[in-house]
Amino acid sequence: METATRRYDLDWLRIIAFGLLIFYHIGMFYVTWGWHVKSDQASSAIEPLMLVVNPWRLELLFFISGVATRFLADKMPTWKLAGSRFNRLFWPLVFGMAVIVAPQAFYEIKTDLHYSGSYLEFWGKYLTGYGEWCDHEGCLTVPTWNHLWYVAYLLAYSLIFALIWPLLKRIPMQWAKSLPAWVYLAVPVALYWFCNGYLEPRFEETHAFVGDWAVHTISFGFFILGVMAAKFDRLFEIARRLRWLSLATGLAAYAMIAWLRYLYFAGKLPIPLEIAWPLGTFIESSQAVFLMVTLLGFARQHLSNADGPIRRTLTEAIFPFYIVHQTITVVAAYELNQLHWPLAIEATALVVITFGGCWLSYEIVRRIPLLRPLFGLTYKAKR
Repeated sequence: METATRRYDLDWLRIIAFGLLIFYHIGMFYVTWGWHVKSDQASSAIEPLMLVVNPWRLELLFFISGVATRFLADKMPTWKLAGSRFNRLFWPLVFGMAVIVAPQAFYEIKTDLHYSGSYLEFWGKYLTGYGEWCDHEGCLTVPTWNHLWYVAYLLAYSLIFALIWPLLKRIPMQWAKSLPAWVYLAVPVALYWFCNGYLEPRFEETHAFVGDWAVHTISFGFFILGVMAAKFDRLFEIARRLRWLSLATGLAAYAMIAWLRYLYFAGKLPIPLEIAWPLGTFIESSQAVFLMVTLLGFARQHLSNADGPIRRTLTEAIFPFYIVHQTITVVAAYELNQLHWPLAIEATALVVITFGGCWLSYEIVRRIPLLRPLFGLTYKAKR
């Protein structure tokens, strides 16, 4: 996050956002929603907590990525920007699909299809696009990118941005810096509401890239909002001023959507579904945007000057953490589940193993120049 001076608040916010995402994926092992592997002790207990962050966890990452990409665009020519983003994202994606993500698919078919072959036998089939791991829901597509879909989508958006940036930067934007504060909130709420309420029911979320129009619209939309907001210091100052109001509004919206969800599943909706659906999606859109603004505001207030070795280390480490974390979680979760430990002990062990494994992976990778680019790091460490 380089400008004339470094934006430490955005560095920290990126670290926090990725950290929340890692905890979220650990939580996916214990909820009733579908995932690669499931705990024998899964329940709906933590689902309300998961639903606090679910609507905005990835949109915040795409927004921050847009901000970072804009800062890079001001420092280098377009061709160099495209090359920089390609090298940062493409090699981790390819390596991740071939090596890092493969164990997730292995444990998924062990769980769902009771696969009994060896990992090497599986991996050979995985790399050659074996298409017969199927159940009643369909067939597993391999190789796959699973959680690395974010990297694939970000790569595409970054290259599109590099292509259109020479035109975009010619558009006068001074007028946007003096808009009323409510506009800065209304635009992302409207974007989210359009995607959530109109596109999502028509285009199923697949993360398969082709045809994933609802996800592309909201993800690329927040990426571009980050690009546009990067140099609008007034936006971040508004977020700082409104941070407590945004927090209250976001939590109130969450409570309202939780109540509507309860009434719907209990068959007690007092209004027709034709009204409840757009109302609910609008409330959820408000929850997402106001909680994102809350994080921007508190980061601006408390982390703008928070520099030090911890910030510098985590800024570099968090992307390698993201690349490896889900595989560590899936493998550890499956094996821990076989031990039938009490839930609290098992969950604690899973958190420790996930973050410990991420840290160990980073410590190894950062010392080996040939591995560094495969995990999103520069070939040589910065001094």
